[in-house]
This record gives sequence, C-alpha cells and structure tokens, in this order.
Amino acid sequence: MPEQRPAHHPTTELDSRYSSALNPRPGAGDVTATEWAEAQRHLEAAEIFWVSTVRPDGRLHVTPVIAAWHDGVLYFSTGREEQKAKNLAHDAHCAVTTGGNALGKGLDLVVEGEAEPVTDPALLEEVIAAHETKYGPHITSPEGTFHELGDSFRRGDAVVFAVPPATAYGFGREGGVFSHTRWVF
Repeated sequence: MPEQRPAHHPTTELDSRYSSALNPRPGAGDVTATEWAEAQRHLEAAEIFWVSTVRPDGRLHVTPVIAAWHDGVLYFSTGREEQKAKNLAHDAHCAVTTGGNALGKGLDLVVEGEAEPVTDPALLEEVIAAHETKYGPHITSPEGTFHELGDSFRRGDAVVFAVPPATAYGFGREGGVFSHTRWVF
C-alpha cells in the first residue's frame, strides 16, 4: 500500500517531437512543458477517468471510473468481481486517463503506475472523504447519504485501489498550440 506522502516534484520534460516546438504554428514557437502543479489541478478537478488494464490473456480492458487525487496518489474503486479487479490481481500495471474531447483546447492526462489495494483503515477514511468532497453533489441522495459508496469501501464490497504515478503524460491543446509533457517520478 502506498505511504501517505505529499506529491513530490517529478522530473518534467517537453517532447518536442509531438509538440508545436518542432512544427511551430503562429504563436506557438515558445511552447513549454506543462508544470506538474497544473496537471495536479486537472487531476483534482476531473470527474471521469478511464482505467486501462490487461486481461490475463493479454487483451486490453478499458472502463470509466470516478477517481480522487489525494496526497499525490490517484484512487479509484471497483467491485471485487469486476473485470478490472481481476485484471489487476493478475497484473497491477495500469494507466488512468482523463481529459477532454475538443481538438483546440484542453489538457489530456495519462497516469501510469501499479494499482495497489488500500487496506489501511485510516487511509481508507481519507480516500472516502476525498471522494465525498469531490463527488457529493453528483451522487448524494436527498437524505444526504453518499449512495453508500463509503460504506461499501468500509465493508470491503468494493476494492479501493491506489495508483501512485510512476510516469505521467500531459497532452495540451490550447489555441492551436500543442504540447507533450512527460513527468517521471
């Protein structure tokens, strides 16, 4: 299980092969790498993520999830019998992505790492609080119950996974300026 730790600063590099730096467009000659702090703001604000895992036979499995960025780690959950849980039990490597669908604006992010089940009760409560703070307005019932998501985490009905980033990528698209940033942890 990942230790709680503040997000540290990874090495940051701009890959000019896939950025406007190599093929400048008007106003894009001085494109720079996206700062990690900006990427973290996007991870904190994003509501939908896509988890990519590998089945035991090598086929890919991709599915949408909700996730919370907390203390430098990305957390998501799934049912114990769902395909992604089975895949992660076989191979913990995964990629978690988020971003937009517009070609001329936005920042797409890919976080690669190894998913680790969260078993520490104190950390689990922090993760529940992070999810409730982020998603409460969307999935809280009129009675104020967080659709029992927190309780399912506590009971172990759902597996909560932590994905500490090993490598992350950012693909920026603002006003025709394209950037490709890589962060290594």
